[in-house]
Amino acid sequence: MSTLPTTLCGVRLTNPLIAAAGTCGYTGELGDALPLAKLGAVTSKSITLEPRDGNAPWRMVDIPGGMLNAIGLANVGVDRFLAEKLPSAAGMGCPLIGSIAGHSVDDYLSVAAKFDREPSIPIVELNVSCPNTADGLQFGEHPQALRQLLAAVRPALPSTKMLVKLSPNVGDIVAMAKAAIDGGADGLTLINTVSAMAIDVERREPRLSRGTGGLSGTAIHAIAVRMVHQVYRGVARDARIPLVGLGGVMQWQDAAELVLAGATCVGLGTALFVDPRTPLRVAKGLDAWVRRQGATSIGELVGALRT
Repeated sequence: MSTLPTTLCGVRLTNPLIAAAGTCGYTGELGDALPLAKLGAVTSKSITLEPRDGNAPWRMVDIPGGMLNAIGLANVGVDRFLAEKLPSAAGMGCPLIGSIAGHSVDDYLSVAAKFDREPSIPIVELNVSCPNTADGLQFGEHPQALRQLLAAVRPALPSTKMLVKLSPNVGDIVAMAKAAIDGGADGLTLINTVSAMAIDVERREPRLSRGTGGLSGTAIHAIAVRMVHQVYRGVARDARIPLVGLGGVMQWQDAAELVLAGATCVGLGTALFVDPRTPLRVAKGLDAWVRRQGATSIGELVGALRT
């Protein structure tokens, strides 16, 4: 019997491994590479109220230790997503987490209300690393802005659990986590990509069309472990709020680190670009690790770091 069954915000998962937003399409596209029933859950790409073309190429480049992206929230918009993409989620074999993004409180509120009416989306994840068009500041970098956003969105999700995906580009990650919990978050995902830049030295131009982008992959893993640990010890443990740890998970040891730091679930993103079957290897390694630790369930090892 597997040691990996997990519960996230009341939703039962086969294991704690979650395909991260923006890494596997809208719903079940990753199923071409591996049986999705072998995943705990799949997170959709971030869906906005209106369709978005995203940024011009290049909007994704590889660098040593990871990759940079500035996709620009390219997606078909919520109405087409619900009509054309969501029906395929019924055959995935694992739960779907609907990712929501926007540039105003009304954007988030409108998409959340539509998602809440869909039984096939038991959990949503708010991507709050978007500049607010009202003031140009990111919701996820200012506690008061985040509280105001969640105060509006939370009532629109009476039937749906709400994760809030936190940005690492802040001075105090624990303060942001507390603001999210105060605003009604059922769980937290951390971390999002780290703001970064790469330059073509021959052309003397940024490698991304937008200039800067988000760094993901192995290079940010230790940052993710540190922030999960800080948030778990600082606020999530006492509040009994589950964490989804995300950042540079390429092998089972990376996932185990995040679990020990305090993550109930572990997201995989860049690894899916390298090898879409990575979750199969990570799950096998985690199961063996849990048994070696003398535990009967991976949940027993959440936050079990000895300090």
